[in-house]
Amino acid sequence: MLRTGIVGLPNVGKSTLFNALTSARNAQSANYPFCTIEPNIGVVNVPDSRLDVLKDLVHTNVVIPTAIEFVDIAGLVKGASKGEGLGNQFLHNIREVDAIIQVVRCFDDENTIHVSGKINPLDDIETINTELALADIASVEKRLAKVSKVAKTGDKSAALETEVLNKLMTLLSDCSFINVKEHFNEDEQAVVKELHLMSTKPVIYCANVSEFDLKEGNDYTKRVGEYAKSHNADMVIICAKIEEELSDLSQEEAKEYLEELGIEDTGINKMIKSVYNLLNLRTFITAGEKEVRAWTIPAGAKAPQAAGVIHTDFEKGFIKAEITSYKDFVDCGSYTACKDKGVTRIEGKDYVIEDGDIVHFRFSV
Repeated sequence: MLRTGIVGLPNVGKSTLFNALTSARNAQSANYPFCTIEPNIGVVNVPDSRLDVLKDLVHTNVVIPTAIEFVDIAGLVKGASKGEGLGNQFLHNIREVDAIIQVVRCFDDENTIHVSGKINPLDDIETINTELALADIASVEKRLAKVSKVAKTGDKSAALETEVLNKLMTLLSDCSFINVKEHFNEDEQAVVKELHLMSTKPVIYCANVSEFDLKEGNDYTKRVGEYAKSHNADMVIICAKIEEELSDLSQEEAKEYLEELGIEDTGINKMIKSVYNLLNLRTFITAGEKEVRAWTIPAGAKAPQAAGVIHTDFEKGFIKAEITSYKDFVDCGSYTACKDKGVTRIEGKDYVIEDGDIVHFRFSV
């Protein structure tokens, strides 16, 4: 399952956001640093209105959306890379996630202390990025000392890794997240992936604002947005406090509350969708009387790969895939009508699954 880590300085709203994400009070929230020590973990469904539409068309009561695992990681502080606060433990937790949501405080509140004594989102971002980069540099240096010795013997794989490690050292000196595809070819990317560096993970900057700035943002969010854009990252504006309140309401009540605020969608839904887009993921669907279910695949995945997400035997014994687009299925109303109108087609192993494809795999084991 996809894992996303929520990071940031203490008291920026991480745990409040996590509570809202998981619609629970699993993560303690309080006005002092290191309130979160052990990482809280919650599984969150990816919102997809298509599933409920299909549920009625195929006459089932079971809907299983795809999901993301969110990890609420304790607040980092300056010096975390050297073990300040509870740094080493926190950094280990971050290494294990697929993407990072960096919560940045973009609100003024004299009753909520800031660990550095002032509100400056870009300083906060720099502190987090620097600590992650410094920890990564330490890892790269350690690996480089070991691999460079092997490279001198003429080992080609060690020579490639040494080249990649040296390039990483240069990039990490800027103390910002690294776009791996921009700086490394495919062979080099495979080496980088094996290192599990925090600074190479995709990142979303989550600007946490007060309820008064949720619709339009403020000067803080403008600065964060400019920073994110210049670093090829996403930014989502969210009010963690309101999101937590929304999690206590029914779906209808939450919709009315959002309309009163003049907001079309929750910040959490925007953030989940942003994570999906950031990691370049797609959804295909299986639908029948037993259940309607969403499955996550990387963009560009071919039919056998998609089949393997359901079960490895499906991929090994793949024969064909029966494909119907979501729009065609809704327009026709049933599998029978889709086949009668010729919109359901049979595809082979080279077919690239499209987002929203309704798929039935044919296989033999």
